[in-house]
Amino acid sequence: MLNPKFNIFPNDTRYYLLTGGRGSGKSFAVALNTLILSLDNKCQHKILFTRYTLKSASISIIPEFKEKIELMGWESFFHITSNEITNLLTGSKILFRGIRTSSGDQTANLKSLQGITTWIIDEAEEMVDEDIFDKIDFSVRQKGAKNRVVIVMNPSTKEHWIYQRFYENAGVQAGYSGIKGETTYCHSTYLDNIEHLSESYLNRIKEMKERRPQRYKNTIEGAWLEKAEGVIFSNWSLGEFKEVGKVVFGQDYGFSNDPSTLVKTSIDKENKVIYIQLCFYQTKLTTSEILQLNKKFAADNLIVGDSAEPRLITELSRDCNVAPAIKGQGSITFGISLLQDYDLVITEDSTELIKELNNYCWLEKKSQTPVDNFNHAIDALRYAVSYQLQNPNLGEYHIY
Repeated sequence: MLNPKFNIFPNDTRYYLLTGGRGSGKSFAVALNTLILSLDNKCQHKILFTRYTLKSASISIIPEFKEKIELMGWESFFHITSNEITNLLTGSKILFRGIRTSSGDQTANLKSLQGITTWIIDEAEEMVDEDIFDKIDFSVRQKGAKNRVVIVMNPSTKEHWIYQRFYENAGVQAGYSGIKGETTYCHSTYLDNIEHLSESYLNRIKEMKERRPQRYKNTIEGAWLEKAEGVIFSNWSLGEFKEVGKVVFGQDYGFSNDPSTLVKTSIDKENKVIYIQLCFYQTKLTTSEILQLNKKFAADNLIVGDSAEPRLITELSRDCNVAPAIKGQGSITFGISLLQDYDLVITEDSTELIKELNNYCWLEKKSQTPVDNFNHAIDALRYAVSYQLQNPNLGEYHIY
């Protein structure tokens, strides 16, 4: 019933990382492993099963678990509600929650849950903020029980913090299955589940391999990408910076984890080209250090800074030409649309900006919501460009 490859919970590690492509059987394995864990009569488990975006567990996840329960003939063992499954034999519970819901970020509520023994993050590629992971991870600390954190995902890009943390920094090769340190790795492809796949599905895989080999590698084989699919900006190329009229700078502010940035722009409105150079991209800069860097790169030219930091802008404006960006509803989408309407020419030394452009994609394309990550230099670029280009809806210049 369960491929021995997926029988991972007996391993004595804290972290379990399940990666793989479509049709690999990992979702089936996680659901069945979770139910089996709840049958453990040595310990009463409290299992938190999350997805980053989850609107209704009763529609999207509970039916998957109910199917496995019926398949195993365990209907009398479990009580099922809209967002919980209770094992009637052991008292163990499986709680289904979303990290990001219509009510906002639920991280604070989730990390305050008492007695969690196992945390499962399904579709973990959507969790782009490592800080959120750490906050909930530290709440999985129930004494007297084996604590587990299970990460389930289709690999995305090599810039994702999961790749950086569990592969690159850990010295682990992508696609590895085995144990390294405190982590059990399990990578699977459709070949591990081929006996359960229809002939038409296998033909679809063959077609994708021939017609779209890059997508096949990521979607089917579960390979990590150098560049994200569905990136917001594909209208850019490398080239020299040209001053075409006025030069305006954009600036975003950070401190510890997020970088402070300065982006130089010049717009050729006639030919619809924006020339861009990243001047600096650094974390842990003090106000005086930002000021010195601003003077070095921008001199007396205008810098349009993030208005979320009014105190910082006030201090900087005493010695350099800094004005606050004005933000409003829909300002991010508006700024993105302005940038998409031009050809962007990026200097080769703007490495962090290039990295962002390769990874900045839609979180929810239908609602035009981008990921809140890989956007520090892009936000600075947006402030500068939105200041210079006329808002056609209002007939006046606005800073966004």
